[in-house]
Amino acid sequence: MKEPIVSALQIRNAGERIKPYINRTPVMTSASLNKLFNTNVFFKCENFQKVGAFKARGATNAVRSLSPDSLMHGVATHSSGNHAQALSWAAALAGTKAYIVMPSNSSPVKIEAVKGYGGLITFCEPTLSSREETLQKVIEKTGAIEIHPYNDTRIIEGQATSALELFEEIPFLDLIIVPVGGGGLLSGTALSALHFSSDTKVIAAEPMMADDAFRSFKSGTFIPSVNPETIADGLRTSLGSLTFQVIREHVSDIVTVSEESIVNAMRFIWERMKIIVETSSAVPLAAIMEQRIKVDGKRTGIILSGGNVDLSNLPW
Repeated sequence: MKEPIVSALQIRNAGERIKPYINRTPVMTSASLNKLFNTNVFFKCENFQKVGAFKARGATNAVRSLSPDSLMHGVATHSSGNHAQALSWAAALAGTKAYIVMPSNSSPVKIEAVKGYGGLITFCEPTLSSREETLQKVIEKTGAIEIHPYNDTRIIEGQATSALELFEEIPFLDLIIVPVGGGGLLSGTALSALHFSSDTKVIAAEPMMADDAFRSFKSGTFIPSVNPETIADGLRTSLGSLTFQVIREHVSDIVTVSEESIVNAMRFIWERMKIIVETSSAVPLAAIMEQRIKVDGKRTGIILSGGNVDLSNLPW
């Protein structure tokens, strides 16, 4: 097998690089969930991360990896919300500008948050081609450095630190379940497992209404996301060339879940664990509740990816 695109040392270095700026998020459990499924589930709560999502890790690592000269004209990206917020926040901390291309159907809460962190927004049509074309125009105009939301080794290194922290705190996990959109968190988690917890199987969960990663994984051929209509807005993006490569080589399986079960899982976390998560975060638990993934008798990690919710537009 060829060398992985990110080494153990790169992940550890990323952890040290971002340590002064991010939260080491807590790991939580639910006795009622464990009893219900005869399991031990450990939730890594990235909903308590800076900017409310794991994306703060990758964005901070990417920005802090650049030289002051490289940052002179700012950074730029396309994102439906959490990466946009994270990059805007990380850029502001580093004293530079963030130019953000956002789809027109992005969550109003996330749009306001990006503005609040100082991001300069350009809206586009909600398609990958429109995102990429609009971003190129912004970069040509500003001279900003592109920080892709997931198809960037610096981003993957940063996202990998969440699973690294989980493995340090909760060793000997049988499984770790991660939501998948663009694949930055999933590929980072898979590489962390490879380097630091090699007996842990990595499984991704994805909405049926945005199942491009599932179909790509099963066919072995990249299949883009086309007009996904899932409630899990953070998972509407296609995989990248780097993330797809890692996922093919180091992820055990990808399963899909219904929209109804995503809402049920989100509600379970709110009601039983008393914490706020967004729809995308609930997808791994939905996979357990639908019994798409068997966790009976297993020690299972779940990364709760974020908690940025529009409280005026809840799905129940």
